[in-house]
Amino acid sequence: MASEHFDVIIVGAGLSGIGAGCHMKMGASSKTYAILEGRATLGGTWDLFRYPGVRSDSDMYTLGYSFRPWREAKAIADGPSILSYIKDTAAEYGVDQHIRFQHRVRTAAWSSDDAVWTIEAERGPDREPVSFTCSFLFTCSGYYDYASGYTPDFQGVDGFAGRIVHPQHWPEDLDVAGKRVVVIGSGATAVTLVPAMAGQAAHVTMLQRSPTYVVSRPAEDAFANMLRRRLPDKLAYAVTRWRNVLLQLLMFKTARRRPEKFKKRLIDMVTAELGAEYDVGTHFTPRYNPWDQRLCLVPDSDLFASIRSGQASVVTDTIDTFTENGLRLTSGRELEADIVVTATGLRMQILSGMAISVDGERVDLAKSMSYKGMMYSGVPNLASVFGYTNASWTLKADLTCEYVCRLLKYMDSRGYAEARPTREADVIEAPFLDFSSGYVQRALDQLPRQGVKKPWKLYQNYALDLLTLRYSRLDDGTLVFTRKRAMAKAA
Repeated sequence: MASEHFDVIIVGAGLSGIGAGCHMKMGASSKTYAILEGRATLGGTWDLFRYPGVRSDSDMYTLGYSFRPWREAKAIADGPSILSYIKDTAAEYGVDQHIRFQHRVRTAAWSSDDAVWTIEAERGPDREPVSFTCSFLFTCSGYYDYASGYTPDFQGVDGFAGRIVHPQHWPEDLDVAGKRVVVIGSGATAVTLVPAMAGQAAHVTMLQRSPTYVVSRPAEDAFANMLRRRLPDKLAYAVTRWRNVLLQLLMFKTARRRPEKFKKRLIDMVTAELGAEYDVGTHFTPRYNPWDQRLCLVPDSDLFASIRSGQASVVTDTIDTFTENGLRLTSGRELEADIVVTATGLRMQILSGMAISVDGERVDLAKSMSYKGMMYSGVPNLASVFGYTNASWTLKADLTCEYVCRLLKYMDSRGYAEARPTREADVIEAPFLDFSSGYVQRALDQLPRQGVKKPWKLYQNYALDLLTLRYSRLDDGTLVFTRKRAMAKAA
């Protein structure tokens, strides 16, 4: 089977992959590249998720690309608007011409003798095998399994007379009008779904095992819109972006330094929304500290408004079993339901599940260590995008793309064929993510490790990463480079 060769192959045509293609044009224009996308269209998450009210849980001045201003009035944007932004960006930078749709990557094998990756993929509905080679592999496929979301094994589901759906694959024919809906979950998806359906359904109940911190924020950023009226788009966007980045960093650091004070402030804000008579202690006071999990953002207090109106309610309990007409809870209470939505989370999947090997040896990424949050110890010429847990995904994605372009030019200028992160024996290991969310905890044994010092430590700090990834030395003694002639001699 003949292979088509590119300097760089990007896996995934979502927010990160399209951004990577744009960065290739801006920062490594001499390189040939292709984007392999498993689905039939671009957009990734923002095309896949079609549930009611789907939107960002970050402001678009930081979730948007650094190089292309967000020009809409709403800072907390809906899914279709974000998808349009991605598509328009791909068209403007010509990235859409480099995408190979319905190409599902299955394996990637590195040969040190040849200094190339061989990529095996399946094309189209008939899963025709195709092969590619590249000098550098850049994975931008996100961190979760697109095929299926996570649903716990609930008892009694077969006896339920209604309909059960997972938000990741929302049915086009689902009509909630006049129906009793129970949404299981308390994360970003649940707090989005509840107010979106509350005006149509007979009643929507958010059933949660434990509460999450929920914060209201205006859907429109008045400061950003004021700047856009007075300054050129790019300048207004840059100023707003940095303002929001610094506010995010300040909020995160405050939460870590003074968790009890920060927690009290968050709870007081909810009490102000729902009134002193509402049981905020049971339904909106988590057992963990702020930023041990992501805060849930609700634009213009929409969740709280739906609760105040009586169209929605929150129940904090655990499920004993499904029944014919709904759910019976551990407390003995029964919730009647026509539709149950399992907003119970994602299944994490690293590098879209592709099998990686180096010189014939299968690589277990769970036993590797993450280098600068983007490469893997012992694995040459491979980088992947993994965004922040405490800020917008794209902030880290942009920095990662810049770094990859800088690395490619550096290698060319010195005749290097290989860049391999090499782990020191004395680096102490730590979990890849210090995050208590269920989807992370379920996948910790599948994730690489991080170290407790540079360049192996993940700092979750955009300002620090900006200095490290944009300006620090590439030849840091940990990233080991090999020249083509040296490799040929060794072979």
